[in-house]
Amino acid sequence: GGPGAGGFGGGPGGAGGPAPNGQGQNGMPGGTGGQPGGTGGMPGGTAGMPGGTGGQPGGTGGMPGGTAGMPGGPGGMGGLLGGPSVDSTLKDLLLDDADSYTWVAATVGSQNAASYQLATEKSVMPIGGFNGSDPSPTLAQFKALVAAGKIHFFIGGGGFGGQNGGSNASSEIAAWVQATFTAQTAGGVTVYDLTAPSTTTTNDTPADQAGDTI
Repeated sequence: GGPGAGGFGGGPGGAGGPAPNGQGQNGMPGGTGGQPGGTGGMPGGTAGMPGGTGGQPGGTGGMPGGTAGMPGGPGGMGGLLGGPSVDSTLKDLLLDDADSYTWVAATVGSQNAASYQLATEKSVMPIGGFNGSDPSPTLAQFKALVAAGKIHFFIGGGGFGGQNGGSNASSEIAAWVQATFTAQTAGGVTVYDLTAPSTTTTNDTPADQAGDTI
């Protein structure tokens, strides 16, 4: 704070006392004045330190995005992981009455099945797993599904059933289909309509024929 004001001086001395019996000299002189007032207080403190500087500026923006991918080639749907390309003619055939079937088609190997499934956006059964060597489904199971009208087409080509000690189920299924149904070509691919056996006897239905053939 600023310097304080000085204190006030002491009071004046007292009056002389009366002379006894109206005689004698004046009484004792008055006392001396008080001590002078004190000096002013200490000057106020200095101003505080100035505020800190601003924080560091924000970081720069991220790296720019990558360039656009290459445009797709003309023609049918490209294959997935080495799977086949799907021609528009074959795609249209697979989509014919597609909602009436659990699987629009079956083919050997999951890579092949994935390509057809992506092209049609419908379920396609992968026979024999990744490379056709798994026993899923078995021939008996496949026949039952065909007899029940669950699968519309069988698409030829695909994996290699029985390799490296794997199951021969996919090869057995392919052989049975070839012996039982008529082959047709769509988009350069061999296709079998599993609802129309190539050889039937009188009064046999497609389901009967599928069940009778071994």
